Amino acid sequence: MKRYRYSQEQIQFLRDNVKGISLKQLTERFNKCFGTNLSEHAIAMQKAKYGLKSGIVGGRFEKGSIPHNKGKKMSREQYQACSKTMFKPGNKPKNTDPIGTEKLLVDGYVWVKVNDKPKVPKRENWKQKHKLLWEREYGPVPKDSVVIFKDGDPTHVELDNLECVTRSQLLILNKQKLICKDKELTEAGIAVARLIDTVNKKKNVKKC
Repeated sequence: MKRYRYSQEQIQFLRDNVKGISLKQLTERFNKCFGTNLSEHAIAMQKAKYGLKSGIVGGRFEKGSIPHNKGKKMSREQYQACSKTMFKPGNKPKNTDPIGTEKLLVDGYVWVKVNDKPKVPKRENWKQKHKLLWEREYGPVPKDSVVIFKDGDPTHVELDNLECVTRSQLLILNKQKLICKDKELTEAGIAVARLIDTVNKKKNVKKC
């Protein structure tokens, strides 16, 4: 495999941009600026070769550290190389997901993009699909309740597979292992959990 040769301009770019950003960010910035497709490992090797450090320790900027390029401007050559990939105010990246996009995320749930607001928490733009489906049919889920899947499969998002239960009922369902792969058995379990929850609340009232 042919070894990639870095120009002096590219090495200087690494020196000017290494401080205060992660390896992933530095690699993305380098590739965008120079139109390359280098891996994080390749950039890490150059950092090690020239003794370049980000100043980030454990994901945070080291106390007292000052970015190497603070107060400095890009050279004319660097700006011309990078300007083509810079986002102008109001522009969106080409890979921005359109509203309505569905994604299965690491939490196991299907999420739907509902807004396109910039610089807001993720939950402002993305909502769980099963919750959206339930609320569209029955209205907002109460604060003390959650929507569960009768067959225990969070990717099986259909209205007849969903049920809204209180958190106290969910606790009983989990403790008694009443949520099954069989929807009908789970429905019976929900009825039992609601009965137990009602009895428990009446007992607590009597104690008071």
